[in-house]
Amino acid sequence: MKLFKTAFSFLLIINSSIYSAFGQNKGIDKQIDAWFSPIADWWEQVVFVEIPFSDTVSIPLVLILLICGAAFFTIYFRFVNLHRIPIALKAVRGAYDHFEVGSTGDSKKKEDQDAAGELTHFQALTTAVSGTVGLGNIAGVAVAIAIGGPGATFWMIISGLLGMTTKFVECTLGVKYRDVDAAGRTYGGPMYYLTKGLKEIGAGKFGKFLAVVFAVMGVGASLGGGNALQSNQAIAQLTNTLGVEGGFVKTLFGVALALMVGLVIIGGIKRIGKLTEKLVPLMAVVYILGCLTVVGYHYSYIGEAFGLIINQAFSPAAGLGGFVGVLITGFRRACFSNEAGIGSAAIAHSAVRTRYPASEGLVALLEPFIDTVVVCTLTALTIIFFNSSGAFTYGQQDALGNVIIEATGETAGGVKLTSMAFEDVIPHFSIVLTVAIFLFAFSTMLSWSYYGIQSWKFLFGRSKWADLSYKILFLVFIIIGAAATLDSVIKFSDAMILAMAFPNMIGLFLLAPKAKQELKRYIKAIQQHGVR
Repeated sequence: MKLFKTAFSFLLIINSSIYSAFGQNKGIDKQIDAWFSPIADWWEQVVFVEIPFSDTVSIPLVLILLICGAAFFTIYFRFVNLHRIPIALKAVRGAYDHFEVGSTGDSKKKEDQDAAGELTHFQALTTAVSGTVGLGNIAGVAVAIAIGGPGATFWMIISGLLGMTTKFVECTLGVKYRDVDAAGRTYGGPMYYLTKGLKEIGAGKFGKFLAVVFAVMGVGASLGGGNALQSNQAIAQLTNTLGVEGGFVKTLFGVALALMVGLVIIGGIKRIGKLTEKLVPLMAVVYILGCLTVVGYHYSYIGEAFGLIINQAFSPAAGLGGFVGVLITGFRRACFSNEAGIGSAAIAHSAVRTRYPASEGLVALLEPFIDTVVVCTLTALTIIFFNSSGAFTYGQQDALGNVIIEATGETAGGVKLTSMAFEDVIPHFSIVLTVAIFLFAFSTMLSWSYYGIQSWKFLFGRSKWADLSYKILFLVFIIIGAAATLDSVIKFSDAMILAMAFPNMIGLFLLAPKAKQELKRYIKAIQQHGVR
């Protein structure tokens, strides 16, 4: 409570300072954005370095790394993303807990004692899912469809299916190489398997370097995509629903949201896990039911919609940037949404109670399926149905990335476009969507605060002041995100999150044989205990 009071006082000072510094003449939101936008533009150019394939075609290096890596892992692990789903579902329900978690007797062998960890399989999954199933699925998909057209949906689905294997590898390694302190607290993620895993294979210095790079990017990503973007779109939807405007109003809402997040993250991963296991299923059911209502309303158009998705995936309409442009748009949004290959989820999954790292790797591969194949596809269909009557033109946006609604002339992008798509079928659903979006944003920020603080502590140690300093910084970025524009926030968020892929994917390639050994060990344990 003492820490919270300190953070609360500091936030009020920061809010007053920001408002005083930027003044009221130009508007606080425009002032903050004027400061933040050049940073976002520069960082996007650094991360999204493109590899030219012809005079007209070039693909960002980070996407090549993620997609080719996911395809390689899928083949190397013999399509574990498909034929091991039944085991993953049983593991998340606790079917194997009797030999994964509990003591097996009086033996003093390490492998026979109660497993270390702080979360159940289900809690770890919901904590990680809450970090991925968020506004990327609502605002991000809307942006992808508006820019890339219906065809982007197909490539999002392909990316999600391939990303399931990448998620398996990184979360298996996250548990295998985690640290557990004397109090039973776990510290895991790419920082640890890059350091300890690469040291095992004789590349210790290189591993340490990659771990530090990852941790720095992890802190930045937690402040960007895991925080500022969530705050930005949640506050945008809230102010739109309430019919209020103004940068100062957004900032005040940002402060209120920061205080709510602060109340939870002070309690650490156990409190986050307990909250997300209740919030994530609830908000997912509400949102999916809304999507299914829209799909049901447009039942006769479903076949045509999927036909449009497949056709435009390979033969996009004029003005959408061609085949490669649509492919890149779909992959980029999917990679940002499910974060497979980024390494973030491995941090949450490292806190699970189990003696078998591969058990959590299998549970983790369910994330991209839930996040991208299910939720992103339903969002995409909702927007495609909305545009079946020609509400806007695919591939035509204003300077801020918003499409123009032809019937009214107003602009819409991200959450607002998705909200309009729902309202077209379900009157006043924007109120329900506002609640769902707020919960999505809230739970995502909780998970990413944990990812960020783990990275921060890897860099600066595990002291109380390291803990407090990061949490205050995280809460301040909620306020900044609330006031910046969507275009700037998405650029910064994409770049920060996808930058984590470079050190992480190198580690995954080098340590893939270790993950395969763990998978064989876990399957053997299941067979030995007679569980199917």
